Amino acid sequence: MKSVAQLLLILLLCSPSVQAENVEQAAAAGAILERWQQDHAEPVKRSLHIVCWTPSDREFPADYRERMSRMLLHIQDFYGREMERNGFGRKSFNLVLDEQGQVVLHEVRGKFPMARYQKQSGREIREECLPVLRAAGIDAERETIAIFCNLATWDEQKLEFVHQSPYYAGGTYRSGTAWQLDSPELDTLNLPKKQPIMRDGEYGRISLGKHNSIFIGGMAHELGHAFGLPHCREQPHEKPLGTALMGAGNRTYGDELREEGKGTFLTFAHALQLASHPQFCEQMETAQQQVTVTLDDLSIAAVGKAIRVEGTISGSPPIYGVLAYFDPEGNSNYNAAVTSAVPDANGRFELECSALVPGKQALLRLVPLHANGALSNRDSLSQMKFPYSVSADGSPDLGTIEIKQVLQPLVEALHRNDRAKAEELAARLQNPRAQEIATALMDDVSSQPTPAACPESERSVSLSDLRPDSEKVGWFQPTRNRVPKRSLLLESHGQIFARGLYAHAPARHVYSLGQSWQRLSGNVGLAAGHSGSVEFQVLGDGRVLWESPVVKADQIEMFDVSVENVGTLELITSPTEDGPNSDWGLWLEPTLSR
Repeated sequence: MKSVAQLLLILLLCSPSVQAENVEQAAAAGAILERWQQDHAEPVKRSLHIVCWTPSDREFPADYRERMSRMLLHIQDFYGREMERNGFGRKSFNLVLDEQGQVVLHEVRGKFPMARYQKQSGREIREECLPVLRAAGIDAERETIAIFCNLATWDEQKLEFVHQSPYYAGGTYRSGTAWQLDSPELDTLNLPKKQPIMRDGEYGRISLGKHNSIFIGGMAHELGHAFGLPHCREQPHEKPLGTALMGAGNRTYGDELREEGKGTFLTFAHALQLASHPQFCEQMETAQQQVTVTLDDLSIAAVGKAIRVEGTISGSPPIYGVLAYFDPEGNSNYNAAVTSAVPDANGRFELECSALVPGKQALLRLVPLHANGALSNRDSLSQMKFPYSVSADGSPDLGTIEIKQVLQPLVEALHRNDRAKAEELAARLQNPRAQEIATALMDDVSSQPTPAACPESERSVSLSDLRPDSEKVGWFQPTRNRVPKRSLLLESHGQIFARGLYAHAPARHVYSLGQSWQRLSGNVGLAAGHSGSVEFQVLGDGRVLWESPVVKADQIEMFDVSVENVGTLELITSPTEDGPNSDWGLWLEPTLSR
């Protein structure tokens, strides 16, 4: 990996002011952590536990004990050096070593032959590993584990490699699981090798060294997920450091050893998050606390071609850092730029990001870091997501954020069932779009007529303002002009809509039209913060009038269909092959017209 001379050169190439700011933030965050840990935590020695798993008809790969130790110790050293470079001291995850200094490996033989297992077999393989871990006194629900699966095929003569191994991870500060793969040619000793050229079943013709960069880097990347780190990308000022580990850095690990690039680094923001992880700080809360957060005086503003965020934050356990992800749609958050701030003694923080992607819808996500290593709960985090867009010339458009901020006090009043306060706040609104959304939120639609009973003088009306014959949704209760969670707002794909129907799949809404309407138009999408996939259908008297393609979180589909002579209208929302999880479908601005 990087030599001392290379690290010094990197520091010289990086902005001195940025490096100094990072060190200053690290010290401030460390002070908050230390104060909390003195009264609420105790020393622990949590370790990353390693499982080597093989199917019933295969032996473990050649030299796996020595190779595995070299790779894991190499990755441990990488994390330690990156934490040190970011100002947190040489902290890394722990490994259990034997008397010879080799990593302790827990061997597991699968129940079935290799043909049974695929990339999707992670859960099944983990279940097979649990008894062996329990016998060793390891509770996988309270520890971080990495399972190295022997599901790769390496032909040493033909220099060909393919694999069918699970290769993903997830976790929190309390526990996590990473699924990896092992194969005889994977070894840190091979990282510098530009020869021989081999054929990788996924990456094509590459050097043996590059192949090792991809898969050893993949191990480091997936361990990051097991420790709770999400994806991100490097910002422009970080380019001299190389590629962010939690972005595409899983493919550049060790590239500098072959003089093929600058290699991989850990962003300051992710080092900041790891600073409270029990593996890295060797402190663990003595009693699990309820996590709360309060965010006040939030200001999100465009400053030229950057976005600046300021506010006052407090929480329990104390918040020692705030991460801000600026996430353009698409690519599973790999393109998210991340920056950070450490609150001052009054909880005040400010941060700024200019690494915006032109011509994209995007989402700003604020993530508070609690001193015990926890993130805020899902409901709180959903309140800290703000859609914006970026024009072709790189200028941010914060119109949707402004509406959301203006409406937030009214939403909180409605959440508390304080109708009088909500009416008072609605009366003060100046933004016409915010006024329209507030009116829809506060309208009582329970006494409205069915579409068939609407007066002939009504030439156009929102379907969500009318009474259905029946309605049923897959999760929570049917709601109109709002979603059934604290945010209330009908937010989808970077927009906030005034009217619509909540339709978690499977859902069915039925209306009597009385053959008195001509057209139905509107949009369909998924509620912000939900990553499901759904299909929508409009039926008239049992006949399909329109159906959508599969709709995911980064899509909105328009519809405009004739309902002439239709007596019964049905809106059907269906889950897809991946099941109903997170399928928060929305019918947005569904409008009947004559």
